Amino acid sequence: MLQPRFRPLAAGAASLSSLCQSTLRLNAIRLYSAAVQTGAKNVAGEDSPRFGAPSAEIEAVKMRTYKPRTPGVRHLKRPINDHLWKGRPYLPLTFPKKGHGKGGRNNSGRITIRHRGGGAKRRIRTVDFKRWTPGPHTVDRIEYDPGRSAHIALLTEQATGKKSYMVAAEGMRAGDVVQSYRAGIPQDLLESMGGVIDPGILAAKTAWRGNCLPMHMIPVGTVIYNVGSRPDGGAVFCRSAGTYATIISKEEETRDDGTKVMTGKNVIVRLQSGEIRKVSKDACATIGVASNIMHQYRQLGKAGRSRWLNIRPTVRGLAMNANDHPHGGGRGKSKGNRNPVSPWGQPAKGGFKTRKKSNENKWVVTPRVRNMGKRRDKNVA
Repeated sequence: MLQPRFRPLAAGAASLSSLCQSTLRLNAIRLYSAAVQTGAKNVAGEDSPRFGAPSAEIEAVKMRTYKPRTPGVRHLKRPINDHLWKGRPYLPLTFPKKGHGKGGRNNSGRITIRHRGGGAKRRIRTVDFKRWTPGPHTVDRIEYDPGRSAHIALLTEQATGKKSYMVAAEGMRAGDVVQSYRAGIPQDLLESMGGVIDPGILAAKTAWRGNCLPMHMIPVGTVIYNVGSRPDGGAVFCRSAGTYATIISKEEETRDDGTKVMTGKNVIVRLQSGEIRKVSKDACATIGVASNIMHQYRQLGKAGRSRWLNIRPTVRGLAMNANDHPHGGGRGKSKGNRNPVSPWGQPAKGGFKTRKKSNENKWVVTPRVRNMGKRRDKNVA
């Protein structure tokens, strides 16, 4: 590696030389993560920033690039995640992924997901999407999970020492304390509010990054992920990297003293795609945004890295033989004047997939309708 050169200085300029060297040494340090500002203390007594909505300012995409010493790293780009655990996972919460399922097969051996196979060895992490266990949990470390795009956090329950995995929130680090209020409001928290539940004070003490709450306890406008749908189920929405949802409205009524009480059974949530959904007020949700938000900007750099991830190549139908695909065969680049279809002959374009169900076959008269018309004519005669 080339080293910076310095011009020789006079003897009286030794202090200036040392100052320049120290400045260069500080500039050489790559600071990848911004400093976290600490806010008020949460219920567990730890300093932790309260999570708000993502800022409207466009942040620069921070990716790690490499010198093109080989063709495989010329286009390689990776998210900067220096905070991840470098060792093995917590083995009691894992089991190996092997068998036909690794190649996209079902229990009868038939391929149900194409372009799967090979890849490095994996262990499935058992992630807790329900989070019924109350009490403070300490984040031991943030880990990479080969089975999902988001990162996971290893938690330790402070009361019993039991370990569990959860999908980590963006900004979560080792040493943070998270809780789950899904089983109810703790007695000490209720006593700190004077024995009366104040929605504003309750939200200020519980709506922290990584905490799991039922929907009716989360304020309107809060950004959430790991969103559930049913009162007794786990999280089903917004579980991949960088995804989140926003609570739009709740069916509430205002009392005489000014407090709001929820009266309806559902909460209106806007997903990241813009879809509006109704979920149960007792369904679970985690405050924050799913971690690894730069996942979508990564570039694998070479075909081999895709094979390491258990992804096999995708071949165009036009390049296949006639017995492998409807577009295959022939001389040169020709598909025989056939409309684009899937390998099984279903139309692939022309509104087959995008047309609304209500508009499909709207003007086609089925044989059953024709027969009904004939019967009606016979009855009239």
